[in-house]
Amino acid sequence: MTKADDRLIVALDVPNALAGLELAGRLGGTVGFYKIGLGMLTGGGLALANELKLDHGKRIFLDIKLFDIGNTVEAAVRGLAQFDLDFLTVHGDPHVVAAAKQGAAGSNMKILAVTILTSLNRDDLDASLIKPGAISDLVPERAGRAFDAGADGVIASPQEAAVIRALPEAAGRLIVTPGVRPTGAALGDQKRVATPAAAIADGADHIVVGRPIYQAADPRGAAEAVLAELAGV
Repeated sequence: MTKADDRLIVALDVPNALAGLELAGRLGGTVGFYKIGLGMLTGGGLALANELKLDHGKRIFLDIKLFDIGNTVEAAVRGLAQFDLDFLTVHGDPHVVAAAKQGAAGSNMKILAVTILTSLNRDDLDASLIKPGAISDLVPERAGRAFDAGADGVIASPQEAAVIRALPEAAGRLIVTPGVRPTGAALGDQKRVATPAAAIADGADHIVVGRPIYQAADPRGAAEAVLAELAGV
């Protein structure tokens, strides 16, 4: 069997672990990397992560965007590191990133910093009292600070991938992009989107695709269509 192209990460944003396992079964060997988010955590998300990792040889991205005081983040990450996860997200504030790196010490788990959520626009930032400025300027600034604090990579929308990739601090770091929609797919609640090929061409190492795959009548066929697009990059 040909090894799955791990540039594609499929979001298992389904109600519970049983539904996630069923979807992974339908996708089979086509997909080798899965994202398990906060919404799945109370539905058996960690158990699903273990089963996919240990029994099926899949890579796991735990996307729970931790944010708290440093000691709490460090303790939480240290506990999660025992599950042999591949990626873990935290908010990109430098004190959070530094604490997460301490908690992940001795493991292979990569700490990915969230810059600005892809569902947000400038109006949303204003409502949250975030300093003025274009998102396209704020994202690379936050990314640079997260890298300086030790982040192994960042989460950023496809539109900012090229700018982040050009940062000196980004050398050797990962860029993972949600908000990726295959050509013709509905945007949903994402406001800053791009196609899979465009995201990779602009500097992303991995793309995260959820609804266009798990809501498709044929999830495997939808995943194969994304992979075919990536194969041309």
